[in-house]
Amino acid sequence: MDLGIAGKRALVCAASKGLGRGCALALAEAGVDLVITARGADALEATAAQARAFGVSVTAVLGDITTEDGRAAALAHGPFDILITNAGGPPAGAWSDHTREDFIRALDANMLTPIALMQACLPHMIGQKWGRVVNITSQSVKAPIAVLGLSNSARTGLTGFVAGTARAVAQHGVCINNLLPGSHDTDRIAQLNGAEAARRGVPVAQVYAENAAEIPAGRIGTAEEFGAMAAFLCSNRAGFIVGQNILLDGGAINATL
Repeated sequence: MDLGIAGKRALVCAASKGLGRGCALALAEAGVDLVITARGADALEATAAQARAFGVSVTAVLGDITTEDGRAAALAHGPFDILITNAGGPPAGAWSDHTREDFIRALDANMLTPIALMQACLPHMIGQKWGRVVNITSQSVKAPIAVLGLSNSARTGLTGFVAGTARAVAQHGVCINNLLPGSHDTDRIAQLNGAEAARRGVPVAQVYAENAAEIPAGRIGTAEEFGAMAAFLCSNRAGFIVGQNILLDGGAINATL
């Protein structure tokens, strides 16, 4: 399918691994020029090289997108037609484990950073009457996960901001939506499964198998299929999708709506 976005310019955050990498490569395959960010130089350059193989321009910006300096370094390569926000999730823990400082760090990374990026990129999109924003959030927005209280809080706050903002800018041809991943084959899931295995004293492979068995699809997701959905939401064919929270969880959240 021709997505109609060849020649557009996208900023993809935390794009060296996992879901961010999946999004970057899917956009590159669609002919989109990229600016990608990450904190790890080697993985970032490896992703940039893979993306360039599709014949697009790729600028790799080393830095932490959750900091003012990191955002400024990335935004200096704009303006952007497409924005995909992404940042690593905060640590797991019981409700009683988290301090005020923990919550502030989570809000900075997973709510205030995407908001700041949208505030920086939306004026250009509005001015040209076309733009796409996809925020990578979490299935916990639909069904909170008890051990991810920091993530539940920050990502739900972002969801509220997007709900209003998406509808305010839709008249200008700008579509903002959220993608809510469930269990995918990423470093984040490896970290969470490893912690669970250590807590229970069982092999990590057992935790993966148990988690997969609870998903109606019978498996965890891939970064490639996640990226394909993100690319579609960034396409000309998705111009009537506004302010939605789209689950990619293999059916794990058991809900009618």
